[in-house]
Amino acid sequence: MFTAAEVDVRTIWKLLEEAMKIAEGKFMKPKNEIFVANLFYENSTRTKTSFDIAERRLGLTVIPFDVQNSSASKGESLYDTAKTLKSLGLDLLVIRHSQDAYYRELSRIGIPIINAGDGKGHHPSQCMLDLLTIYQEFGNFQDLKVGIVGDVKHSRVANSDAEALRKLGAKVYFSGPPKWFDMGTIINGTFVSFEELVREVDVLILLRIQHERHDTQMQMSTDVYHRKYGLTLELEKHMKREAIIMHPAPINRGVEIADELVESSKSRIFKQMENGVYVRMAILKHVLEKNGHLFEQILG
Repeated sequence: MFTAAEVDVRTIWKLLEEAMKIAEGKFMKPKNEIFVANLFYENSTRTKTSFDIAERRLGLTVIPFDVQNSSASKGESLYDTAKTLKSLGLDLLVIRHSQDAYYRELSRIGIPIINAGDGKGHHPSQCMLDLLTIYQEFGNFQDLKVGIVGDVKHSRVANSDAEALRKLGAKVYFSGPPKWFDMGTIINGTFVSFEELVREVDVLILLRIQHERHDTQMQMSTDVYHRKYGLTLELEKHMKREAIIMHPAPINRGVEIADELVESSKSRIFKQMENGVYVRMAILKHVLEKNGHLFEQILG
């Protein structure tokens, strides 16, 4: 599972249905021992931890992998590391890497790979947990208005969410500093002013500024960004009554969102994090089953 674009609508619904059953208490375990490893070449809290928990809840054997203490520190390539782990008997790799589409060069190794984030490319498991959170709230996607705000040009979350939401029938809108947009960035949606977007959307997805992916230092101060493109207390009052606030995190409180709104009644930010475990369990199971592994349900 590399990008949201590669996943058809039928598979998206299958994963959502599985994740919802898991959230309701469905348990399963593999019929054979399965070895997995999480290769995170970029820092992560939510994605890595939720994959760790998801794997253990599924009864998988997780082989610890620390990039800093691996042969990567000696110059070993990602390809050679993945090939080595496959040769040692691992059955699946979960990888996050700063290189866009890193997975293309790994395809010939013959080991299943789940993309946990590639450069400015895609973040499919984050996309799926966002979809689950939206579906739990509204029960559908057709004609739902979703706004994605902030550093869209450098955000793999924006890429994945916009593609999948459009496939499912939602209407996607973008806003943020104009210099962070181009025609390629907004191919899956429509650019509108921030104040207009906040008033119109059913779902407001706020994004962190991706400082580490900018070629030059951002000229705008965090205070100015918050006033112009952040969800302030005053602006939140103009949202639809039933609209919800989402954020893939980490959250910069007082920048893209006012501190008081992070845990407000409209916020689903921590619900997204909870849903991450359920969705990643569903993805792991789906990928492993496609590669011949069998699971059995455990009755409670």
